[in-house]
Amino acid sequence: MQNDNTRNTILFVVSAIIVLVVYQFLVIEPAARRQQAEAARLAAAEAPADPAAGAVGRDPALPGAPAQMADRETVVASTARAQVATPSLTGSIALRGARIDDLFLNNYKVSVDRGAESEELLRPEGAEFAWFAEFGWTGANLPGLPTPDTRWALVDGETLTPTTPITLRYANGQGLTFTRQIAVDERYMFTITDTVANTGAGPVTLAPYGSVQRQGIPSDLGKNQIVHEGAVGWLGEELRLVKYNKWAKEGGPEVTSKGGWLGITDKYWLAALIPEQDEQLKGEFRVTRAGPVEIFEANYVGQPRTIPAGRQISETTRFFAGAKTVPVLRAYERDLNIPRLDSAVDWGNFWFLTRPLFDFLNFIYKHVGNVGLAILALTVVVKLVFFPLANKSYESLTKMKKVQPQIEELRAKYKDDPAKQQQELLGLYKSEKINPLTGCLPMLLQIPVFYALYKVLTVTIEMRHAPFYGWIEDLSARDPTTIFNLFGAIPWDPALTPMIGGFLNGPLHLGVLPLLYGFTMWLTTAMNPPATDPIQQRIFQLMPILFTFIMAPFAAGLLIYWIWNNVLTIGQQYLIMRKFQVDNPIDSLIARFKTKKVAE
Repeated sequence: MQNDNTRNTILFVVSAIIVLVVYQFLVIEPAARRQQAEAARLAAAEAPADPAAGAVGRDPALPGAPAQMADRETVVASTARAQVATPSLTGSIALRGARIDDLFLNNYKVSVDRGAESEELLRPEGAEFAWFAEFGWTGANLPGLPTPDTRWALVDGETLTPTTPITLRYANGQGLTFTRQIAVDERYMFTITDTVANTGAGPVTLAPYGSVQRQGIPSDLGKNQIVHEGAVGWLGEELRLVKYNKWAKEGGPEVTSKGGWLGITDKYWLAALIPEQDEQLKGEFRVTRAGPVEIFEANYVGQPRTIPAGRQISETTRFFAGAKTVPVLRAYERDLNIPRLDSAVDWGNFWFLTRPLFDFLNFIYKHVGNVGLAILALTVVVKLVFFPLANKSYESLTKMKKVQPQIEELRAKYKDDPAKQQQELLGLYKSEKINPLTGCLPMLLQIPVFYALYKVLTVTIEMRHAPFYGWIEDLSARDPTTIFNLFGAIPWDPALTPMIGGFLNGPLHLGVLPLLYGFTMWLTTAMNPPATDPIQQRIFQLMPILFTFIMAPFAAGLLIYWIWNNVLTIGQQYLIMRKFQVDNPIDSLIARFKTKKVAE
């Protein structure tokens, strides 16, 4: 009995931990973040404007933001621009400030709806939630350096394409001429070559800098605890990550590094500065406040260099602005010698599982052409890997279920003598070659795989908007169907219901996949021997219902994996139970159906 209770206790503890972790992620932490966001909003509304926010001169340490916001189209149209047109990107570069601040991603849409607009990546200062990059030079006591308000002249090229770079120029009238050539490839990499010519009478000393700024962030960013959003970089031979919430409260690190890269990332998108890899630099993640707006900035300043009179120097910086597509990041990492660029994808602490799992899933996808089918194939491979251990486990569970009547008899017979009861049970287990502890091993071993696949489906853009079949048009999103409109049969959106729409579209949103998952979990539970303790029995009976609601918000791809995994497990257990001639719920359901049919 002790071994049996130990098995049940382990199963209960593991299940309880999973429930608590999921509840923490989905309920407690989102509520806490909403409270923090509201407190920050109220504090910002009461706070006086930062006097440094209106600074006009460009110091990379003093980012600013406009006092009033305008709509995006108005801001874009307010200044002369050079157009950007590549197979992957569309947008423009502002001639005022020479900023890269207006980009859309041609190959990614905001939704799976037909005719959906392209995803926006960067937007100019002056629009709400501005996100842009700028480059330049800084130096002590040097007037006339370019600022965000400097108007550059477009001296070569009209539209930036992979085959036609553009050249901008600015002469400060005090002996310095700044020339900037901007090139771009067919994907997401810009190359900025800045040249400074000194036509003055004496030497000048300048240091190059690059900056990515985000002036305020939308309310939906930084809320998902499974995905890193915020500051990211590889500096000082170390991956640097600072989430938006922590960044806003505590700021970010200042790191001296040789080469590397740094920037700001969302779930799927990245804007990153990539200096020359032999450049000694100081990288910094910092946050400042301009009135109610928090300005998040990743910047670096390179080593000062002296330009003698009559000479010039050049500095080349790369800027990645695009989707975090793993093969593309790895290609840049390899071809341009950029260290660990694919770490911009949040592989997590279990990177040793998530990386190979993604690679294997992507390998299967290339052969089958559908991510959902690749997930099904991956599940089969995982089951094959664990098959020997699982088979022994299911045999043990089946034997335990077969001897369940004998166990109940022994407990009833020796209920007043626990020591004798334990001795008889151990003897029964030994004679039947049963090890009760092996029953929970497959579940324990598959939890890391479950988590790793969840991570892969959540953080990799390859899974975004990936269709399956039927109503599943995005495997990275939850099942869109709901029981409250009979899975789409009734032309009504429960989310629009007054008062309770958010509840129906939130915790009570149950689609086809969550219900299938709940059914397969119930069937899996029913095929195992029942717990001995009445309280444990009731808990295990409620677990399928509880997990149906817990799993409902999860990605459809993850539910497909878990349903298919349950189906394979049920099939394996069913064959073993038939082999040992043990009653099982499948045969019971079939028999009940046949009896009902005969009666009719």
